[in-house]
Amino acid sequence: MAITHNLGFPRIGANRELKFALESYWRGESSLNALQEVGRQLRQRHWNQQAGLDFVPVGDFSFYDHVLDMSFTLGNLPKRVQGFHGETLDNYFRVARGLSAESVDGHGPCCGGVSAGEMTKWFDTNYHYIVPEFTAATEFNLDSSRLLEQLAEAKAHGLKAKPVIIGPVTYLALGKSKDGSDKLALLPRLLAAYTQLLDSLAAEEVEWVQIDEPILVTELDGAWQNAFNSAYGQLKNCRVKLLLATYFGQLLENRSLAAHLPVAGLHVDAINGRDDIFPLLELLPSNKVLSLGVINGRNIWKTDLHATLEWLEPIHRVLQNRLWVAPSCSLIHVPVDLDSERDLDPEIRSWLAFALQKLDELQLLAKALNNGRVPVQAELISNHVAVERRRTSNRVHNPAIKAAISGIDVSLGERISPYEQRAAKQAALLKLPAYPTTTIGSFPQTADIRHARSEFKSGRLGLAGYKAQMQKEIAHSVQEQEALGLDVLVHGEAERNDMVEYFGEQLDGYAFSQFGWVQSYGSRCVKPPILFGDISRPKAMTLDWITYAQSLTSKPMKGMLTGPVTILNWSFVRDDQPRSVSCTQLALAIRQEVLDLEKAGIRIIQIDEAALREGLPLRKLQWKEYLEWAVGSFRIAANGVEDETQIHTHMCYSDFNDIIASIADMDADVITIETSRSDMKLLDAFDDFSYPNEIGPGVYDIHSPNIPTPERMVQLMKNAAKRIPPERLWVNPDCGLKTRRWDEVIPALTNMVAAAKLLRSTTSST
Repeated sequence: MAITHNLGFPRIGANRELKFALESYWRGESSLNALQEVGRQLRQRHWNQQAGLDFVPVGDFSFYDHVLDMSFTLGNLPKRVQGFHGETLDNYFRVARGLSAESVDGHGPCCGGVSAGEMTKWFDTNYHYIVPEFTAATEFNLDSSRLLEQLAEAKAHGLKAKPVIIGPVTYLALGKSKDGSDKLALLPRLLAAYTQLLDSLAAEEVEWVQIDEPILVTELDGAWQNAFNSAYGQLKNCRVKLLLATYFGQLLENRSLAAHLPVAGLHVDAINGRDDIFPLLELLPSNKVLSLGVINGRNIWKTDLHATLEWLEPIHRVLQNRLWVAPSCSLIHVPVDLDSERDLDPEIRSWLAFALQKLDELQLLAKALNNGRVPVQAELISNHVAVERRRTSNRVHNPAIKAAISGIDVSLGERISPYEQRAAKQAALLKLPAYPTTTIGSFPQTADIRHARSEFKSGRLGLAGYKAQMQKEIAHSVQEQEALGLDVLVHGEAERNDMVEYFGEQLDGYAFSQFGWVQSYGSRCVKPPILFGDISRPKAMTLDWITYAQSLTSKPMKGMLTGPVTILNWSFVRDDQPRSVSCTQLALAIRQEVLDLEKAGIRIIQIDEAALREGLPLRKLQWKEYLEWAVGSFRIAANGVEDETQIHTHMCYSDFNDIIASIADMDADVITIETSRSDMKLLDAFDDFSYPNEIGPGVYDIHSPNIPTPERMVQLMKNAAKRIPPERLWVNPDCGLKTRRWDEVIPALTNMVAAAKLLRSTTSST
C-alpha cells in the first residue's frame, strides 16, 4: 500500500487569520493568550483538512518562521536577547522583527527592542527566513516545549502525527558565523541537542520524524558531505524512524550519499528531481522507504494524474509498501483553497489546484496505486479533460507575441553610451548633491487607501472618486517628502495593491485570485498573479499616476516599475514553456512602459529586480544560462532610453558576492540593495570587484519598527564608502515602506536626511 503524507501546510490561514492576529498583538491591541488561541484554532483546522492522509505534519505551524522556530528549539538565541525576561514568544518576535508587542516593549530597556536577525530567502523561493547566528562559543540548550505541545494537540485529535524539524546539517549551512569561526566545528554540540530532541519525541511514542535536509540538493564539498555521515551516524541510534526530506532540486552527485545515510526513509522531490528517481532505486537499501514528491508544492497547476500514474505505477510494483507519496515540498508556497475563488474565470479555475486540492490529487493517486484506476476513473477523466483543454487553449497561445519574441535584436539590450558618459550627462541634468537621498518607492498603505481600493473593486466607489482619492494620497506623499528634504521623490504607490499583482492586472495573459495569499515572511503575505498565457501590454500602466506626481514638485520624480524577472519569479508561472520565454515577453511589455515614461519627461526610472537572485538555480552549473536570460531580459526592458535618463534597479535580501559580475552586466545607472541588517557585510563582494556604477546600500531596516539614529546610518555609509567611492553612493532605506506606519516612517527618514547632511559636511571638510 502506498502511504500518503504531507511535508507542511500553509500556516497563515485561508483568510490570513494568523496575519491579523499577529499584527493585532504587535500593536498592543490583543493579548498573548488571544494570539496563541488563534494558533491553536488554525492548527486544529489544518489537521482536520489533512485527516485523510496516513501521516499529518506537526511542528510545521509557526508564528513567524520555521527556521527561527528551530533556533529557539535548540536554544540558539543571539546574545543580545538572552538577558530579556518574560514570555519566550516576545523574545522570539524581538529576533524576528526587533520588537515584540508595543504593550510589552513600552516598558523600557528591560524588555525593549533589539537589532532584528538577518533575513534572507529560503533557497530559491520568495519565503524569507531569519538567519541563525553562530560564534565559536555557541552552546545549544534544548527547549522542545513548542514541538511537544503541538504534538500533544495532534494526538488529542486522534491523528497519526509526523513531527517536522530542520536537519542539523541544513541548519548549520543556513546560519552565519558572526566571528568568522568554522560552523562545522559546532556539529558535535548541535547533535547532542538533536539527540535529546529525538529522544523526547520517542518518549511520546512518535514513530516517524521528518527531518528536512534540503541542502542536499546543492553542491557540497567534502567537509559538508562528511558532516552528513557524521550527523546521521550518530542520530541512527535514536528510537524514532527518520524520514530525511530533500526538495527544490536534484540530488545528482549527492544521490549515493543520500541513499546510504542510516535513516529509515528518504523523501525526494520528483517534480524538480525526476532524473534522480531511477538511479536511487538502484542505490536504495532494500529496507528503506522512498517518499516521492509527485505533486508540485510550488505552483498551482493541476497535476496530470494520468501521466503521473504512468510513471508511478512501475515504481509502486517494485517498492510496494516502501513507497510513500507526497507533495514535492511543504505547501506553504501555495494558497490554501481554490474553492474560495468564486470570481475567478471558470475556464482558468478548472486548470488550477491549491493546497487542499493538491492533497485531494495526492489521495486520488494513492487510491489508483493501491486499488487500481477503476474506482477513481471518473476523477481521472475529469482531470485529463482539464489538462488537455489548458494545453490547447487559444487563450494561452498568441502567435503575434511569439512573432515579436522571435524578432528581438541584440541591440534592444544596449544603451547608447557607456556608463561614464551617461553619468556625466545625468549629473548635468539632475544636479543632485553628494550622497543623494531617495526612497525605494512605496509609502505606507493606510487604512484609507485600503478602504478606497476595496470600495472601488466592489463597485461602491466610481473611477472618478477612486482616482481623486489616490491623487490625494499621492499629493500627501509628495508633500511629506518635500518637507523631509529628500532629493529624489517617488509617488508612493498608493494605487498599487502589490508590486507584481498591480502590473499583472494590466497585462494580457494574467489571471487573479481573491484569496490566493502566500506567506512571504512573518505576517507579510503576497497574492501571486497567475501567468497562464502569452504576455502583452494593452496600454500604459503607471504613466498617469507618475506624471501627476511630477506635476506637484520641481524635484525629480522616479518612475516606479517592477522588472520582468521579478514579475516572473513572484508569479505562479505557466509550466508549458521555458521561463526564459515568459520573461522575455514581460521584458517587452515593461520596455514599452519605460519609453512612455521617458517620453512624458520622467528622467529617473526605477525597474525593481528584487527577485533576480531568488531565481538563481540551486546548482552553480545552471547559473550561467539563467543569468544570461535574466540579465538580458532586464536590459531589454531598461535600455531603450536616452543617455540622460537615469535607470535605477533595486534588489532584496541576497548575497551578491557570487553574481556581482552579472549585476554589473545589468548596467543600471544606480542599484539599491538591502544591507542594513548585515551591517553592510553584503557589500563584501565589492572588496574584490570594482563595481562601475552608482549604488545605494540600504541604511534603514524597513522590516523592523525600530527607528535608526543618524549616527547609525552614518556609520553604515562609512562602511560602504570603504568599498564604493563616496561620489557614487546614494542614501536610502532597504526597501519600500508600504508595511510601515507614517509615525515610524517620518522620524526614520528625518534621521536619514540628517545622516546624508552629516556625510556631505564630512566630505566637504576633507
